[in-house]
Amino acid sequence: MEIFRRALSNTGPPESFALQTVQEAIKPQRQTKLVLDENQLLENILRTLLQELVSSAVQSAEPIMVYGRSVADGEAGLGQIPHLLDIVLYLCEKEHVEGGMIFQLLEDLTEMSTMIDCKDIFGYIESKQDILGKQELFNRGKLVMLRTCNQLLRRLSKANDVVFCGRILMFLAHFFPLSERSAVNIKGVFNTSNETKYEKDAPEGFSIDFNFYKTFWSLQEYFSNPPSVAQAPSKWHKFTASLAVVLSTFEAQPLSDEEGNANNFEEELAAFSIKYLTSSKLMGLELKDPSFRRHILLQCLILFDYLKAPGKNEKEMPSEAMKEEIKSCEDRVKKLLEVTPPKGKEFLRCIEHILERERNWVWWKRDGCPPFEKQPMEKKVAQDVVKKRRPRWRLGNKELSQLWKWSDANPNALTDPQRVLTPSILEYWKPLAEDMDESAGIEPEYHHKNNKVYCWKGLRFSARQDLEGFSRFTEYGIEGVVPPELLPPEVRSKYQGKTSDRSKRAKKDETKGAHPGEEQQIATPAGEGDEGGRHDTEAAPASMDMEGVAVAGNTSRGGTPTPEDGQKRRSETLDDREPGQLEPDGEMEPGEMEPEADLDI
Repeated sequence: MEIFRRALSNTGPPESFALQTVQEAIKPQRQTKLVLDENQLLENILRTLLQELVSSAVQSAEPIMVYGRSVADGEAGLGQIPHLLDIVLYLCEKEHVEGGMIFQLLEDLTEMSTMIDCKDIFGYIESKQDILGKQELFNRGKLVMLRTCNQLLRRLSKANDVVFCGRILMFLAHFFPLSERSAVNIKGVFNTSNETKYEKDAPEGFSIDFNFYKTFWSLQEYFSNPPSVAQAPSKWHKFTASLAVVLSTFEAQPLSDEEGNANNFEEELAAFSIKYLTSSKLMGLELKDPSFRRHILLQCLILFDYLKAPGKNEKEMPSEAMKEEIKSCEDRVKKLLEVTPPKGKEFLRCIEHILERERNWVWWKRDGCPPFEKQPMEKKVAQDVVKKRRPRWRLGNKELSQLWKWSDANPNALTDPQRVLTPSILEYWKPLAEDMDESAGIEPEYHHKNNKVYCWKGLRFSARQDLEGFSRFTEYGIEGVVPPELLPPEVRSKYQGKTSDRSKRAKKDETKGAHPGEEQQIATPAGEGDEGGRHDTEAAPASMDMEGVAVAGNTSRGGTPTPEDGQKRRSETLDDREPGQLEPDGEMEPGEMEPEADLDI
């Protein structure tokens, strides 16, 4: 112990002599870290030394934290007790001794000191908050620090030592993480010992209704213990009746802007008290105080918010009738807060925001207080980070570049005649025809008619190869374009009810083909095409007429010319062209007839 006493006279930094002092006093087995028994021995020595220093300071009538300060250092110097605490804190931080030793010494020091000295001791704790909050020290001494602060709070007066109590609570809020369960009121226990005492008998010369006075202050019993309101229906009815009387009085006596501006809230905050006086003589003045009204109305909102709070059992939840009463009372309270000067709307908006945060806090507690803190991400050194270069493709993107490689490997890929095959109308519309068959049992959502690309391609094929089917699209939709021969009989009848104009024209052509004597009476269209038509008619052999009659006969028998018939007819026409005659440019418009067909008729 004498070795530590000599060390306290050393005014240098602790790192220059602290470890050497421990080695001289304990003579540990290891040079830099004590084992379990050695830690216990060192803790006993330090606690005994601390007790002697406190006793000496009390006998000298000096404050504990300045006892032993050198006169030469003045106010900037440290006393012996703070110097001892700095030495132990350094040893704990560097893990030379057990990390909870500094917390144990601080607890002993607060227990041996008066409340005046405890303020100075707590000031030292606040100054070392960053070191005490380190993970290696916090895990060892958090419970000891919590016990020390709670003991201080029990010794303090909640009415006279409000500032010191606030300092302790703020320290705990910063010292412990937000997800620490020890700082959370999990069960939602209320401080029912906070009783509001008021007069039970009316004094002489009382100018205000004494029944209203008792009704007003009786609400504090429910505000201090909200669970009691919902426990019995009789208490709830009594509370709502008393609250209705108070709210009606507030509504009957609204405050003007002058009365709201007359109160200086800055001076009121400077002389703030945690409880209002309940004297019956002050009732009239308190009703005219906007701050007083706001406190009462805010208590109502807190009570309603508790009754509607989530996470309760079904038995604790309010009934439907009770919910309606809570809603109506809450609306009245909010309207009164809104009209209470000054800045009633802004005040109500802030209160609603605070209550919303409180509801989120309740949800978090109900879920078991899961940690939501995230560890900070380490900053990566710019040299260690290798920037990934984007791949550069020869032709702009991966697909085109791959296609180019394939073309180099297979130069005949683009000239292969089998590369692009155009299906026939019957093959293309066969999947949709199977969907239309009800016996297949295919669900409507899987029909091919829902595929827009499939329908668009089919309409293009029909416009080029099957104009009759394409014309049915306007009347029957995409299902009407399907060739009838692909459909079952019961489905085919739906789309063959009406004959199209082309069918009528085909029947008319068949009738005309049955009377050969009328060929000379048919007039050809006028225009430039007539000359070419007449020239072809005069030069063409007689076999052309016979082929035209045969084709017309096939058309009349089949009803609708098939794509194979049209292709055959076109090839025969091209073979019969005169030498040097050019093929007509472009494709015919829908509905346009070939000149050869007109002449064959």
